[in-house]
Formats: sequence, structure tokens, C-alpha cells
Amino acid sequence: MKPLRSLSGLIDFECAARWGSFKLAARELHKTPAAVSLQVKQLEETVGFALFVRHPRHISLTEKGEELAIAIGRMLADLRAKVGALQRGDEESVLRISTTHSFAIKWLVPRMHRFTKLYPELDIRIDSNDAPVDLEADTTDVAIRYGPVRDGDPALLFRERLVPVYSPELLAPGQPDLGLADLAQQPLLCEKSPESWLQLLNENRALKGRYDFSRGYSHWGVLVQAAVAGQGVALVPYGIACQDIASGALRQIPCRSARFDMGYRFLANPHKENMSKVQRFRAWMVEEMDAMRRALDGESSG
Repeated sequence: MKPLRSLSGLIDFECAARWGSFKLAARELHKTPAAVSLQVKQLEETVGFALFVRHPRHISLTEKGEELAIAIGRMLADLRAKVGALQRGDEESVLRISTTHSFAIKWLVPRMHRFTKLYPELDIRIDSNDAPVDLEADTTDVAIRYGPVRDGDPALLFRERLVPVYSPELLAPGQPDLGLADLAQQPLLCEKSPESWLQLLNENRALKGRYDFSRGYSHWGVLVQAAVAGQGVALVPYGIACQDIASGALRQIPCRSARFDMGYRFLANPHKENMSKVQRFRAWMVEEMDAMRRALDGESSG
């Protein structure tokens, strides 16, 4: 097996793979098509397998070529991001945060002014994406991820609890609040399936009765907004609804919680976890989550 002795072949190959053409790759790289083709040919000889199938009028990636193109594309993106950060001198001044759509919209963004007030020198970049990210990529510093959690996990920020919430608009004239006994008269909104509703009703010995589970939503954030709009009583994670509960846009029905093994974890890029920007953000997140936990305990006992 021959070692790779030059990155130039990789760059030429990635460019040709992206364009599907030696001619177009040559235009981007300011080379001749013959020079790009030669670099790719030499790379094929080094790795020991074909990267392209060469047709009379075009080229197409082989299966192994496609895999290598994806890997090199990621590598070059990280490299370009790192070089750009070093050129701008922003490695410590830019904080790149990845999290889910619902958490970004309903929890993180409404609170970020408190963090930026503490650290105005930091440039905050929030990427809301429900798909997992590569934490070793230079484009991500930290990720707040929602998923299964266990007690004792050092990355655990907050174990969620599902709470039934409703808009005050659902109250009849003179009605002070809604309770579990009123659920049979309201549409019950849920995320994807009514399974969590059934668990909560069972925990509160309220399964008997006819309930309307006719409305489901694909994201927690959308579900909370549906509750704010008065479309019914929603069973939602407290973290996603807490801002609306605090503002009075939603009210919480007091009841026993059903077990819910989901929550939020703080994950850091292993190459950046000791940087001051990451440590500051972690400490702030812990404080904010602790405050939310105290508010939840107060709501539950109230």
C-alpha cells in the first residue's frame, strides 16, 4: 500500500467528483483538464482502486470513489473552516451552537440575551437542526441534544417532564382553571401519538372516559404553539413550554407526572471543550437549567 504523499491529488479529485467533470474542475482550480485528469490518475495508482469510470463524454464515480469523495469533502470543509477561523482570529470569539429546532426556538433563543449580556465579546452562531452533527467537525463547538437520558450522566443538563398545558382562552366565563376532570371535554394535543397521554392518565387513575386524541404534531415546538393558539390541551415537555407558562400564555394542569426518560445533554467538540467560550457557555446552561428545574418543582408542588 503506497502512502499518500501529496494533498493536491485529493483536492483535484474532490473538485472533479463535485462537478462530475474534469473540464469544470479545471476551470475552478485554474488548471488544464489534462492536469486534473493526471492528478486523479496518480491518486488512483496510489490508493490502488479506480475512482471514476471514464465514459466518452463524461465521468462517473465508482462506489469506492463516492465514499472517498464524501470523506474528502468533509475533511476539506473542516480544513477551510479552521483556516478561515485562524485568518480571522475568531477561534475564541465565535461560539457555534447546534441544537434542535424546538429547543432553539422555544428555549435557547429567548434566553440568549442573558448570555450575550454577560459575554458581549462573543459572536453567537446557532444552527437549529434535528439531525445529529459531527462534534469533531470544526464547524461545531457545542451541541445541546434532546434524547434518552440516564441519571449520573455528566453530560445531562435536564431530565424533562411532560406537563399538560392549555391556553386561558379555553376557560368558560367564570371558570377559574382546568383540571384533569375537564380533559374529556377538550381536544388532547400530542406529539406523534397519544401514548404519553395514556401513561399520564394512567398515572393519575383517569383512564376511564372518552378522550379526543385527534390532533398530533411532528415537533414539540409546533405542539406548544398549537396550545398557545387555544387548539386544545397539550402534553408537552416543560422545557419547551416554560416561557409560555411564565408569561401566562399557557397554564399548567397540576397532576402526577408519568415517567419520562428524555432530556437534554451538553456535548462539546472534544478539540474545543477546554476553551473558555465553551466552559462559559456550559456554566451558563447549567445555571439556566437549574433555575428551570426549580420553577418546575414549584409548579408541581403549587
